[in-house]
Amino acid sequence: MPYSVPFDPAQIEAFLIAIGIGLLIGLERERVPSARAGLRTFGLVGMLGALAALLGQSLHSIAPLAVGMAAVATMIIAAYLRHPDPTDPGTTSVAALLVCFCLGAAVWYGYARLAVMLAVGTTVLLYFKAELRGMVARLSARDLISILQFSVLSLVILPILPDEEFGPYQALNPYQIWLMVVLISGVSLAGYAALQIAGARYGAAFVGLFGGLASSTATTLVYARNARESDAVAPMAALVILMANLVMVVRVTAIAAVVSPAVVPGLAAVAAPALVPGVLALLWNWRQLGGTAVLPSTGNPTELRTALGFGVLYAVVLLCAAWLSDLVGTGGLYLLAIVSGLTDVDAITLSSLRLFNLDKLEAGPTVVAIGLAMFANLGFKAGLATVIGGRALGARVLAGMTAVGLGLLAGIGWHAFAAPGL
Repeated sequence: MPYSVPFDPAQIEAFLIAIGIGLLIGLERERVPSARAGLRTFGLVGMLGALAALLGQSLHSIAPLAVGMAAVATMIIAAYLRHPDPTDPGTTSVAALLVCFCLGAAVWYGYARLAVMLAVGTTVLLYFKAELRGMVARLSARDLISILQFSVLSLVILPILPDEEFGPYQALNPYQIWLMVVLISGVSLAGYAALQIAGARYGAAFVGLFGGLASSTATTLVYARNARESDAVAPMAALVILMANLVMVVRVTAIAAVVSPAVVPGLAAVAAPALVPGVLALLWNWRQLGGTAVLPSTGNPTELRTALGFGVLYAVVLLCAAWLSDLVGTGGLYLLAIVSGLTDVDAITLSSLRLFNLDKLEAGPTVVAIGLAMFANLGFKAGLATVIGGRALGARVLAGMTAVGLGLLAGIGWHAFAAPGL
């Protein structure tokens, strides 16, 4: 008597999803003339993956999956050997077919949502072949080294560090310190890579946006020097500098959301009054825009020396913040925030958030310290732009930075009023 299995509509759904995944990937391959597998082949391979998973599950064996994958690989390789194309060795289509087979199997095992997401990602990678090649071509050897160095910072050094508290006030945790180094290096690397890949052709706002992620101080310095050479560049330079420093405010808030989400509502209340006048100042400078944007010469944010320097700075500020908070209360922390925030807002921000996470600092003082650090940092860079860039740039930057700084102070005052006891 033949073995029968009760009909389950979920099984039909799984096969339909697997076929749909194959059709999605096959649709992209269909537009490639040299591809030996297209819409129908990928749809069938997706269904084959689900069918092999079904048989493997029923037989309690991995053999159907292994045989199915080997058969798919042999089939497509043989197709390319019979009809070779000197312009396309077929490695991409072979990999895509094997991915399609595995995604079909994953659907059967209950990972339908993940499989669909991966299928979309696979299709995107296949479709944007020319764009990805162009992006890699625009990366210099220095840029590739930066990516490799970031991999070392995050994947080699970070996992081997002890996740334990040491030192005075139990404030130093090697793993947490290096995690903050990786976080700041990653954000800076993203801005740095965007600048190198896209260049300055998208205009001043683009350079200001990603220059602020890479280094708002370097961006301010470069454009202040450009404005000194010609007053006609002042509106464009002011726009870039204001954009970069507004991004700094948003960047600090985003970092806080990653490290200590509990302080984000208070920090957003401090940052919001600064962003509104800042955006108005941007719009005013945008209307008078002139000149050509250039790339700021930002340093490599992932060099080991740079990373170690920030790690040491962060640890020192963290110790000083813990010591001053214990010795003289929040007043000492606020003074430290203003002094250290002049040149580097990240170290005092992360130090304050770390103390908050250790329950050594309340949310209110944490938000105020970060707000004061941002205010000091804006003041320092406004002075930098004025001294280096000259009167024409200084008038524009000071107007915008003053509006942003007053907004920060208003946000800090409101927060202090709303959270008594600071």
